[in-house]
Amino acid sequence: MRARRLLPTPTTVATPVKRFLVNQLFCIHFQQTGDIFAISAAITALRIAVKLRSRHHKDLPLLLSVLGGFHLERFRKTGRLSDIDEGISLQLKAVTLTPHSHPNLPSMLSNLGNLLFSRFKRIGEPSYADVAIEAHQKAVELTPDGAAVLPELLNNLGVAFRCRFERSGELADIAEAISAQQKAVKLIPQDHTNLPFLLGNLGNSFDSRFERTGDLSDIAEAISVQQKAVELAPQGHAHIPTLLGNLGTCYLSRFERTGEIQDIVEAISAQKKAVELTPPGDAGLPERLNNLGISLTCRYERTGELPNIAEAISTHREGVDLTSEDDAGLPVRLSNLGKSLRRRFEQTFDPSDLADAIAVQQKAVTLTPLGHADRSLMLHDLGKIFHCRFVLHGESSDLDESISSHKAAAISSSGSPRVRLEAAKTWADLATQHNHYSSAIVPAFDTAIGLLAEIAGLEQTVQGRYTQLETSSGLATMAAAAACALGRTDKAVEWLEQGRCLVWTQLSDLRTPINNLQAHDSVLAQRVADISKQLEMMASSRGTSHIDMSFEEKVSLEDEARAHLDLARQWKDLLETVRAIPEFESFLAPSACSTLLRHLPETGPVIVINVHESRCDAIALLSGREPLHIPLPNFSIEKTSKYRAILNSALQSQHLRVREADNIVATSGQLSPARDMRPAPVEAHRYNPSVHLVLRGLWEEVVKPVLDALGIPKTAEGSKRITSRVWWCPTGPLSFLPLHAAGKYGGPNSEATFDYVISSYTPSISAITDRVKNTPSIDNPISGLLLTCQPTAPGASPIPGTTNEVESILKGAKRRGVRALMLQGDEMTAVECLKQMQKFSSIHLACHGSQNASEPLRSRFLFHQGSLELGEILKSNLKHADLAYLSACQTGTGEEGLPDEAVHLAAGMLSAGYQQVVGTMWSIRDRPAQMVAVSFYEFIFTSLERSSDTLFNGTDSAYALHQATQKLRHSLDDSEYSLLTWVPFVHYGL
Repeated sequence: MRARRLLPTPTTVATPVKRFLVNQLFCIHFQQTGDIFAISAAITALRIAVKLRSRHHKDLPLLLSVLGGFHLERFRKTGRLSDIDEGISLQLKAVTLTPHSHPNLPSMLSNLGNLLFSRFKRIGEPSYADVAIEAHQKAVELTPDGAAVLPELLNNLGVAFRCRFERSGELADIAEAISAQQKAVKLIPQDHTNLPFLLGNLGNSFDSRFERTGDLSDIAEAISVQQKAVELAPQGHAHIPTLLGNLGTCYLSRFERTGEIQDIVEAISAQKKAVELTPPGDAGLPERLNNLGISLTCRYERTGELPNIAEAISTHREGVDLTSEDDAGLPVRLSNLGKSLRRRFEQTFDPSDLADAIAVQQKAVTLTPLGHADRSLMLHDLGKIFHCRFVLHGESSDLDESISSHKAAAISSSGSPRVRLEAAKTWADLATQHNHYSSAIVPAFDTAIGLLAEIAGLEQTVQGRYTQLETSSGLATMAAAAACALGRTDKAVEWLEQGRCLVWTQLSDLRTPINNLQAHDSVLAQRVADISKQLEMMASSRGTSHIDMSFEEKVSLEDEARAHLDLARQWKDLLETVRAIPEFESFLAPSACSTLLRHLPETGPVIVINVHESRCDAIALLSGREPLHIPLPNFSIEKTSKYRAILNSALQSQHLRVREADNIVATSGQLSPARDMRPAPVEAHRYNPSVHLVLRGLWEEVVKPVLDALGIPKTAEGSKRITSRVWWCPTGPLSFLPLHAAGKYGGPNSEATFDYVISSYTPSISAITDRVKNTPSIDNPISGLLLTCQPTAPGASPIPGTTNEVESILKGAKRRGVRALMLQGDEMTAVECLKQMQKFSSIHLACHGSQNASEPLRSRFLFHQGSLELGEILKSNLKHADLAYLSACQTGTGEEGLPDEAVHLAAGMLSAGYQQVVGTMWSIRDRPAQMVAVSFYEFIFTSLERSSDTLFNGTDSAYALHQATQKLRHSLDDSEYSLLTWVPFVHYGL
């Protein structure tokens, strides 16, 4: 927890008073040097001037205002509350005596706001911040555009909003702060002496928001403007220490996120210089010492060098000693001292450090009022210290205190959601480790899982939410493992559903049909529909700031961000309104297990497989039955990692052989078509047991135990069609492994998943139940098949086989009377594709695919002319979408850092509205891709022919893919090369 010193700007008043101040009261001397004697002399002289004026003298309000402002300046140097109280009294009199239309009233109101705000900073009473902001807002409203004083008034308004944000944690406040301060910087002349201070305050606000959101573009902008502020400030100016200290704080913030050692070096350098330049007795010195102490602690955590932590502790102690008991900044400084003491204890095990750490941390918590944004972090740190003592002595009372502190931090009504989430995770972890706290496990994980939605709130872009979730990956599987150990299968199901695929679920919620609400209250329903549509559009279209943008572009993006934040707030209020209506209490709320079980497929179970370091379990969800818990004692997360490594190695080896094949082809002069990989040479067909090991392990340790528990028999030889279906819903790293192809291959006892069931995948339970609940009519008004053929794309190898593939499918469609359209080459652009997707229920994309792991919404399909990004597809309102066949590479490949978020093209197409999707887990070769695609559609067309139906639909797509891949498999042997050829084809959805 660090503090940022605000940078005041001089009070602007009428010209005659300015001359009086400059010539008689040493105003400029104080502003440049910070000489306390000059400001005291000015106050004495002004008091005399005020006494010499009658109550009705025209100069009296201005003199009162200036005198109040100088009391504020002295307070900033000395920290004496008497100056603030006197200043507020004088400023109120000045405002009261000034007519509403007087041109000096805005400046007086702003000065009053500064005084009220400074008292808020000093004593921490929120009401002072509210009144201060009102005064600043009124000052800005009364100031005409173009007035020279307007930048300073906007700056002061922004500072007040930022400081209230640091007290309350309300994102709306920091958005208002940045907006006001950006306007101030834009309006002030670039050679104005106050520009450095306006920039410094703007940098502080970006840094404050970064601490809450973790958006790296914010901290980059903060450092950039702080550097500019330092460069522009006159040498020797009294506020140079403040500018340097704030710059160091920004470097510290970035170091804590990225770990770049140069950032902590820069932070300590700037902060030490700031401390050195601060004169003794300056009210800003304790804050600068506090921030320097944090940086020194961070460097110790990085290097482990004890001199760093010793220096950090002594620096924190000095800052605490210089802080009065009634200063609102004292709790933060005590808390940071406690953290440094704990860090040294963890290295030296000196009991005195531990005792001191507990004492100062408890005092910090006691002094921090309920509702303060910093309280949750202090409680979290206190819990860590108690746990240190529990580990040292084993006293159960210390464990009780630790759990209690973490719990209090987690359920706090204010504070950073990320801090509260970390506290909830620690609370849950401690309760799980010590099983006599089993009664605390459920509320702990309920709290932690619930906080994920705050971490990835709707006020952020989709990409921003993914970034936030990266550090929380694995929480849902941890919770589910604990629930299974407790015998609470219902909770395991709920936590996995709430804690996984969160972003896709949010998008789905925004598209949920509201027919029932429409019937109850059409006006409210329309409001819900309007806000949800705007939120969805904003989340995928809003840009991200970067350092090279113009200032005007950055201001525009901030305006968009504020509008987005306001929409999210309106959405929250709307949900509360709807849920207050009888029978709508659970509207768009996380589903209970019993609710999830209502709309399961009737043709087979959904199998959720939870993989965690503590245990592995399967949970079978069947229509009309309670969840069936199937422990998997022979499987582990270590085996998952091992199997993934083996499979990745095999794929890499195959890719190298493909490159060798390219060289052979080039030497021979023969053309060898490829989708993303060319055929391997004959040597590649040699038997290699690695892939067999993976598939056999998955069969024996995961799939077969599940099928046995469900009593699903192997299909008799000679049977024409397998009727049993299964929807696999793997979690964590298991999401990257092919459960649908698990089996023992080769020899007389071979058997595999496809001998028992038709396999499909689903990213989440609701992704299937929503489709069952809202199954579209077979009489789709736009029933038809859109075929795209893109054999070439800039920067990608040609895939000439796509032409034959698509032409074969088109012939089959025409032969059965199915409405179909083929677009190829230059006639297929992203715009045209989106246009045609509105007219056809199904689409076949034969092209290159590009998975963007860092920005999932920028994953795309490559065309001859441009590309079609997933984000653009999601913006389309595809009400009648049915089947999407993605005849491209890696369309079902997820992102390792977000294994439970299903950030791949196949899941994205499901989220866009398609009922079923065919994708690929890794790169596919051109000839096999053609064979599977043609066989797939032949199966569907034959089914339509049997039913005398010419309306194309993907109802039988899972069966069709099963038959097509098995047809390909039977044309090959069981070598590694052959397995890697047919295994990647996967089915998602109904």
